[in-house]
Amino acid sequence: MTRYIFVTGGVVSSLGKGITTAAIAVMLEKRGLKVSIQKLDPYINVDPGTMSPFEHGEVYVTEDGYEADLDLGHYERFSQAPIGRHSNATTGSIYSEVIRKEREGGFLGQTVQVIPHITDAIQDAIMRGAPKGTDVAIIEIGGTAGDIESLPFLEAIRQFGLKQPKNHAMYVHLTLLPYLNASGEMKTKPTQQSVGKLREIGIQPDVLVCRCERPMTQSMRQKISLFCNVRPEDVIQEQDVKTTIYEVPLDLVREGLDRALVEHLALPDNTRINMSDWEDLRERWANPKGEIEIAVVGKYIELHDAYKSIYEALMHGGAAHQYKVRFRKIAAEVCADGDVAKILSGVHGLLIPGGFGERGLEGKIRALRWARENELPAFGICFGMQAMVLEYARNVAGIPGAHTTEADPDCADPVIHLLDSQEDVTNKGGTMRLGAYACRLVEGTRCAEIYGRDLIFERHRHRWEYNNAYRKKLEQAGLRCAGIHEKGNLVEVVEISDHPFYIGAQYHPEFKSKPLAPHPLFAAFLQAALAHQAAPTNTAAELQS
Repeated sequence: MTRYIFVTGGVVSSLGKGITTAAIAVMLEKRGLKVSIQKLDPYINVDPGTMSPFEHGEVYVTEDGYEADLDLGHYERFSQAPIGRHSNATTGSIYSEVIRKEREGGFLGQTVQVIPHITDAIQDAIMRGAPKGTDVAIIEIGGTAGDIESLPFLEAIRQFGLKQPKNHAMYVHLTLLPYLNASGEMKTKPTQQSVGKLREIGIQPDVLVCRCERPMTQSMRQKISLFCNVRPEDVIQEQDVKTTIYEVPLDLVREGLDRALVEHLALPDNTRINMSDWEDLRERWANPKGEIEIAVVGKYIELHDAYKSIYEALMHGGAAHQYKVRFRKIAAEVCADGDVAKILSGVHGLLIPGGFGERGLEGKIRALRWARENELPAFGICFGMQAMVLEYARNVAGIPGAHTTEADPDCADPVIHLLDSQEDVTNKGGTMRLGAYACRLVEGTRCAEIYGRDLIFERHRHRWEYNNAYRKKLEQAGLRCAGIHEKGNLVEVVEISDHPFYIGAQYHPEFKSKPLAPHPLFAAFLQAALAHQAAPTNTAAELQS
């Protein structure tokens, strides 16, 4: 039978439940267990697809085309767990399901209530999130203990645990031990209060994971144990990591979380887990050969989480060469009016990420033109790829009116236009071209060389697309189509073959990059950036600076 681990959080948000959950998956997979991971979010949106990146960070896209919470990115980067549309459920999706069923007469005249109907629906979602054959299902509950909106989810997992056989369900609670400079000590009271909130509704944590800046003393551990009714050895320290979040699985194994999971779930304890690959990764990050700087020119640059997977994939690419990646985060509007040569001076590569709407487009185009003309490695993703096409059309292919109908529906030359399948779409949520699609790479292109095969499957999230009416003229001018979705005859990748690295992908390769298996496009981009860094002179602008 499947065993279940429920991960909750307390005291404050953004403690790192997602990373802790992913680290738990790593430990269990190292024991040869098949793991599933799920995030239950208390917000009323059906999914995060219509939320602003400034509000909620990036929207992560799964292989099967679900727009998901960014924590699912952590799950997939750390683990081998299958992540899909059943790996995320929200208050909105749960209530929508219950209301639909009620409208269809599915409750036989009952008064529909939070208990049992909503909590039953949450438990059904938990079961769907654990595919057949799963040894351990890990379920992270969004929000913090005490939040009004989280109460139905906490009640649901309380009920769910009661229905499981002994040693088949456990609760891991993540809290904060704040350090007060004025008194020079860490405080346990917030943790006590948080656990008290859980116990009020009937959940007794089996394990406490305590986030802290400084090491926890044995006396603190004993105090937390006494007041929270958790065994001292199950009070686990999770101190802030020094180098990278990918140290967390190693630290938690060292602190004893692996042992606690095995004991509480009565798992076979005949395997000493081998974390050598993660140890090697930490070593490469802790002792890099050098540093390299990549400029990221985007619309949502003020919030790091808005491009979370982009930054992670860049770091994965750097780690593949044992180099630390520094980010120069540049708002696209700055490039529209400023001195682009000065703004980009000294960087070793340029990445233009995705986005929606006209804001920042002209800045991206100016940055790309400078990169193209000065042989700076450049990588465009989704809207970034479209900006590459527009820049080339205007400045090389002789199409000065080139534009996207997303910004100007009546433009003279719609080099980027709305997909035919999107013409009659009115609902905004979950209606884009989403998920993995096949792409046939063109023989002899740089992309085909990088991937080492001719057929790839990559994830998409877009409504606008390269207009094939302009393809012949752009290719004749030197912007080569390097990959096609054959069924729809859609251009998926463009490149300039004689440039050190100038590739645009309509899809999102960052979603498939892992620290132990960097995406080939990101690894190749960083390799080109390293070559640019090593060049004796880069550009006239850099010499002048």
